[in-house]
Amino acid sequence: MGNHLGMIGGFVGAALRTRGIGRHPRLRSRARWGVERSQAWADCAGWLVGCNFTPSTASNQLELWQLDTFDPATIDRELGWAAALGMNSIRLFLHDLMWELEGDAFLDRIDRVLNLAAGHGISVMPVLFDGVWDPDPRPGEQRHPRPGVHNSTWVQGPGATVLADRSRWRSLRAYVEAVVGRFGDDDRVIAWDLFNEPDSPNPAWAGRDPAGKSALVADLLDQVWDWAAAVDPAQPLTVGVFLFPDRHPERASRVARIALERSDVISFHAYVGDDALEATIAGLARSGRPLVCTEWLARPKSPASQLATFQRHGVSAYCWGLVDGRTQTRFPWASWVRSTPEGAPWFHDLLHGDGTAYDPAEVALFRELTARQPRG
Repeated sequence: MGNHLGMIGGFVGAALRTRGIGRHPRLRSRARWGVERSQAWADCAGWLVGCNFTPSTASNQLELWQLDTFDPATIDRELGWAAALGMNSIRLFLHDLMWELEGDAFLDRIDRVLNLAAGHGISVMPVLFDGVWDPDPRPGEQRHPRPGVHNSTWVQGPGATVLADRSRWRSLRAYVEAVVGRFGDDDRVIAWDLFNEPDSPNPAWAGRDPAGKSALVADLLDQVWDWAAAVDPAQPLTVGVFLFPDRHPERASRVARIALERSDVISFHAYVGDDALEATIAGLARSGRPLVCTEWLARPKSPASQLATFQRHGVSAYCWGLVDGRTQTRFPWASWVRSTPEGAPWFHDLLHGDGTAYDPAEVALFRELTARQPRG
């Protein structure tokens, strides 16, 4: 979701050595799945093809879930369009503020979306936390999106004030336990993504993140993992690798090392060209675990044609975006600093607001490739 390159080469074997980072013996966390169990999950799930789904009427996670703006009619319609493209899964962002404010009512809305998705043959990968964009999430009416600016109202969770105050992390544990506890044995949930881009440099909001964010969020991530693992869900746990320097594992962030060492299935982001994508997949495949690309498609560098690469390597793939809407992710990351020229290619997203294709050839490719395999 940020302007980075997920370049991963021949260093993964070294990075995957277990070092027991920040374990918390007070919790009886389940062990990381063995490779065999992870592969059995992948065999059952099949080739997952989907998108990072936000309905076109929501500009961020809070607009998606708050009662006044929760829009099941649009969600149902647009999930139908996703299914028509051959998609069988979505990645869906939640937010800790919603649990704090609404508790079970929030969980009931998640349940409703899971039902809508299942009605279209679509599984869901919930995302519990997010480390990129606005670090000051506030409930209630959200800012109107800035015209022409990519993800101008998307919010982090937890916010900077919570992240910076370790005494407040216990409230996050209640959120993790409630959500994973409610849906941890639910066939509609395919996997758990615990934290999106936890230590993102977040250039659009430079100076607004807390000092020492990388260290704070690494400590929090380890705890989040323990909390979720202690619930012992039937689905795998993962966090996507998105900042990991090529060929130099010793320079990897602590967050990246935690993600590689603790994920049951390895997930990653890849807004890169074709050669770099091949290198990324080859490097991560050394883990012996199933691979899931949870973000890709950023034209023109990361084109829709890369779906064929994912299929060839058996890598499940969730593109960023489906329908052009209030997130405005058809505009590039660079729209934060300069205006986008009229007629520039869309950056993310596949469909116009009426469900028609931005590029009919892309839609045809999705349908062709997904038709070759049974739905997961």
